[in-house]
Amino acid sequence: MTDLEEQYRLRRLEVLSPVASLIEERFKDILDGIPRIDRICSRAKSADRFVAKAVSTTNGELNYKNPLVDIQDQIGVRVIVFYKSDIDRIIPEVEKYFRRIEVKSLVPESEYEFGYWGRHYLLLVPTDLVPEGRDLDCPTVFELQIKTLFQHAWAEANHDLEYKSMYGDLSSSEKRQVAFTAAQAWGADEHFDALFKARLERKSG
Repeated sequence: MTDLEEQYRLRRLEVLSPVASLIEERFKDILDGIPRIDRICSRAKSADRFVAKAVSTTNGELNYKNPLVDIQDQIGVRVIVFYKSDIDRIIPEVEKYFRRIEVKSLVPESEYEFGYWGRHYLLLVPTDLVPEGRDLDCPTVFELQIKTLFQHAWAEANHDLEYKSMYGDLSSSEKRQVAFTAAQAWGADEHFDALFKARLERKSG
């Protein structure tokens, strides 16, 4: 185990996981009563994934000079909603209580990567949720992802199949199957949202 990994594991246990749980509870409080939210969950980035990101390079240069400071998704929160139309209802409520630093509407580089769709935000970690005396061990920001049920489910299943080494690499045929499921999930997301909006229009009319 490297010094960086050991340092991060301790930080994750003592600071990141407790703060992630507190942020999750705050989200549940502020979004309570808003319809069509399936779940709200949080996580502290696993040590393995943190280290892999910390040692990543581009053109031979490390992407993060100071990983403990520079990696911004050490704490993550995900809000899962029913339909695409629901995504825009969430962030105004969030911004009443959290300061937004950055927002990205993610569109995948490939049409086969449906799970990368979604809205990602960087928000400031509220100082009142940081354990006393641990300011230097807690990131100043956390990542918020707002995804639909289909985006979330596809991303989780795809990540399990494609990135966990216990299964081995996907064959070309298996990759085509993954691409097919991406198209199906995208279509389901679009159709359910269209049906939802059509029902709203009929109700208001």
